[in-house]
Amino acid sequence: MVSVLVTYFLYKRIKQQYGGGALIKVVAAAKPLDTGTPLAAGDLTLMDWPSNAPLDGAFHKPEEVTGRVVMYPIALKEPIRDALLAAPGATVGLTAKIPDGMRAVAVVTNELNNVSGFLFPGSHVDVLVSFHPEGTNNTVTTTVLQNVEVLSTGEKLQPDPQGKPQNVKVVTVLLAPEDAEKLLLASNQGTVQFVLRNASDQAQPVTRTVDMRDLQGLAKPAPLVAKKAAAPKPPPNVYTVEQYDGTKKGVVKF
Repeated sequence: MVSVLVTYFLYKRIKQQYGGGALIKVVAAAKPLDTGTPLAAGDLTLMDWPSNAPLDGAFHKPEEVTGRVVMYPIALKEPIRDALLAAPGATVGLTAKIPDGMRAVAVVTNELNNVSGFLFPGSHVDVLVSFHPEGTNNTVTTTVLQNVEVLSTGEKLQPDPQGKPQNVKVVTVLLAPEDAEKLLLASNQGTVQFVLRNASDQAQPVTRTVDMRDLQGLAKPAPLVAKKAAAPKPPPNVYTVEQYDGTKKGVVKF
């Protein structure tokens, strides 16, 4: 209901602002569409749109999107845009939400890992791991990945409409291939923890690894700095003097 109202007021505002121009037809949703829905002719309608109002990724013929899979929920009368749809040929379900070049990685979680059930599809998290570095008994915690999108929680591809928490055993996140390798290595080395963040926060601050000294308020030892070898002393200046004793010639060095 909220998305319908937002779409209505957005369209009304755009029509007021750009209403002086000519109108064109764009493809819109004939009914609310959920994630994973393959678009059929009955799901689509044409609506008027100001030709001088920018609408990136819009379509003008229903056949251009028929068969495409919905990747994000679309409200009634909301224009269908390319960014809301899976790539052409994508299948129904979770794979429809995976953009080209990305990977879906499932992580086994518990109530602590999934932030007491408040991880929902569409949430963004940082991924931390606590482990023992090789050759030490010290425990450290480091941030492995930042601003990771949650694709699904358990079998749900959409959040609960009322925002009710739900504890699940598996959380699936969207990662680039190299980040998927990092997450797999982290999960094998220690305990993985998700840290929930604001989805609009795109910052990725530089963090440092912390250990028990940080919790105890102890100063960490200063890193050892190799001493530079002393420069060799230059050889002393030698002066040679020829000395004659009668007919004998000698050399004296000072």
